[in-house]
Amino acid sequence: MKIILPEKVKFILAQLEEYGFEAYAVGGCVRDACLGRLPNDWDITTSASPEEVKGIFPKTFDTGIEHGTITVLVDKEGFEVTTYRIDGIYNDCRHPAQVQFTSSLVEDLKRRDFTINAMAYNERTGLVDEFGGVKDLKDGILRCVGNPEERFGEDALRMMRAVRFCSQLGFRMEERTALAIKKLAPSLKKISAERVQAELIKLLVSPHPDWIRLAWETGITAVVLPEFDRVMDQPQNNAHHIYSVGEHTLETLKAIRPDKVLRLTMLLHDMGKPQVVRLDEKGIYHFRGHAASSAVIARTVMKRLKLDNDTSGKVYRLVANHSLYPQATPEGVRRGIFQIGEDLFPLFLEVKRADILGQSPQVRETKLNYLEQISQLYSEIMYRGDCLSLKNLAITGNDLLRDGVKPGKSLGELLNSLLDDVLKDPGHNERTYLLERSRQLRRELLERPDEKTVAPPENDIYTVSEN
Repeated sequence: MKIILPEKVKFILAQLEEYGFEAYAVGGCVRDACLGRLPNDWDITTSASPEEVKGIFPKTFDTGIEHGTITVLVDKEGFEVTTYRIDGIYNDCRHPAQVQFTSSLVEDLKRRDFTINAMAYNERTGLVDEFGGVKDLKDGILRCVGNPEERFGEDALRMMRAVRFCSQLGFRMEERTALAIKKLAPSLKKISAERVQAELIKLLVSPHPDWIRLAWETGITAVVLPEFDRVMDQPQNNAHHIYSVGEHTLETLKAIRPDKVLRLTMLLHDMGKPQVVRLDEKGIYHFRGHAASSAVIARTVMKRLKLDNDTSGKVYRLVANHSLYPQATPEGVRRGIFQIGEDLFPLFLEVKRADILGQSPQVRETKLNYLEQISQLYSEIMYRGDCLSLKNLAITGNDLLRDGVKPGKSLGELLNSLLDDVLKDPGHNERTYLLERSRQLRRELLERPDEKTVAPPENDIYTVSEN
């Protein structure tokens, strides 16, 4: 098998060989090249020690020199070059306490996680595949190098990587590998939240996000995402659903594009159902208030996984509002945009569609037709440029202060009442009208001194589904 190496990689290999050392491209880049994919990164392994690597190349910096890794810069592009090594004892289920450098490529490959990642290549020797990686690639099998319990005992995160590789590549997991995960999954408690998060996100944005089922079957989610196990156990026999909550969640993951915020939203959107479930006398399940409950759980999960604030905030808002059904009228959609936010409403429409596609075929067509109406109204609203928030209101707090409104809570309440008027009729977003309307609202309040605030009129423009 011939692999086309980038010129900079060929240069590094040639330089190391010129000084009498062995050097190979290794790991994931070789795997991807064998699959006909363009590798994102090229890692290099060599018989040269870190100090010898630094002596050969003029521009380097220490990446993980204690583990034998040096980054070599070629025209400002960095390549990790790691000395052949044998790992010592793993005390923390993640990192070896010490490493021993070796002159044997095969010894170095033995310590790697999976056969498909334990191949090396250079143009002089060709492909080095001591553990059947090519065959496993052809057969679509993920298999540990050597004893899987030893590999997972060394680095517990490899268990999540195993599921992630299966989901990315569409591979099935070799039986001994799966059994070892079931046995050792509890050791994932020792892995940092950041590492767990990174693997979970990679799985979710893969071509097979629903293969989180494999993480559930092997006991991984029981440790890192126990909330998922609870939804997998929750039935929901009602007119809207033919799946359990967990199976519905898996269907929605498949139905939405591979975006981190969207996939996280679908994973978490029904997490609150087991908390609010009610079974009526006819055997029908109801989940009133599940969106709010799910949002609380989503926030807890994302905090535990140490997700960034931007992602967490967006997912929280989408989960909290995913059961909202705005009226299919211009006003109803404007109010929906106001509640959810202009920035997230397009994502809300995608979430809504995925949620519907995971429901019963008997209700799907009607709900999709409704969603098409909402999408069309949204497009028309955005094309017209209707006012949808206080920042686009034709009047400001300063205008009202100059008109005699006192600072304080009443000022904000008055602005919200004016916005409510404009959401009902965007033609009212005109400064003269809004000033007169504010005076009218203040006069009405004076006539009703028992009322302490200016409340916007009630509008029955939402339906919140309990299913």
